[in-house]
Amino acid sequence: MEHVQWADRGQQVQLGRSDNEVPALFAGASRLGSVQLSGPSFSIWVQIRGSAWVEAKEGKFRLRRGDWVALERESRPTIQTDRDGLCLGLTLGVDVLKALGQFADLGLYAGRGRLDLRESRALLHLWHQAARRTEAGEGVAIQVLRPLLLHLASLQRDFAARVAYCPGRSRSRKRQVFSRLQRARLYLEGNADRVVRIGELAELTSFSSWYFSKTFQAVYGESPQAAAARMRLERAADLLETTSLMIGEIAAASGFDNCCSFARAFRARYGMSASGYRTEASSTGSAKSPGGAGKAALRTGT
Repeated sequence: MEHVQWADRGQQVQLGRSDNEVPALFAGASRLGSVQLSGPSFSIWVQIRGSAWVEAKEGKFRLRRGDWVALERESRPTIQTDRDGLCLGLTLGVDVLKALGQFADLGLYAGRGRLDLRESRALLHLWHQAARRTEAGEGVAIQVLRPLLLHLASLQRDFAARVAYCPGRSRSRKRQVFSRLQRARLYLEGNADRVVRIGELAELTSFSSWYFSKTFQAVYGESPQAAAARMRLERAADLLETTSLMIGEIAAASGFDNCCSFARAFRARYGMSASGYRTEASSTGSAKSPGGAGKAALRTGT
């Protein structure tokens, strides 16, 4: 079994159930390449160049240069890069995740975020270093993965403060609850093109609707409904900046039944009309509104 799998120039690579017992796999996709995970495995994907689409059970996500996304074991994602895209991935077994917790009080959770240039270069170096050592015959030993895992965990350092707000008598229980909440939060973003019911999120986390809503509010400081509405509007703002879709089409693509309700909600959040937002974004290169900070916060879970 090779521990490095690569899909390049339109190739498709499938990592299936036969890989379940493998502690870790290095994966990559470039230039219209596609990688699919059909078996259960926690995975992290980092966009180094260009862009890619990630489709998983939590929804559909666009990765641009510097973006990363982490997905739980049952997500089974498919990663498809664009013509110039380069996306690096790492899939991890349960034993590796447990071992990570022994290095420090760190964990890896589902979620999204961004890397700055320095972090991106460091990660690229550590990924290649660990992959080379693995292919050279050292195997997927935890010592080989340790520098890369600690770097990945450091990207989620902002999550640590939120774990403390989770219910539970032990740190382990708190982290388990937070892990479920993060997957639900990611599900909201991945389905920002429609209205998501609380029942869906409760089922995803195996919590009751009441317990889920109460815990979500305590951990993130906003209700699931407020978070969902914000994410849908942030999706609309992104579409206004990056596409030429008509306002009505963007409203529909963001889960709004009609243009009037969309117009009211958008103005309430951004202080201007959708068309005004697009005009300003086009003239400045980036919209000067609360959405800019909001997008970064959304992806990192802050």
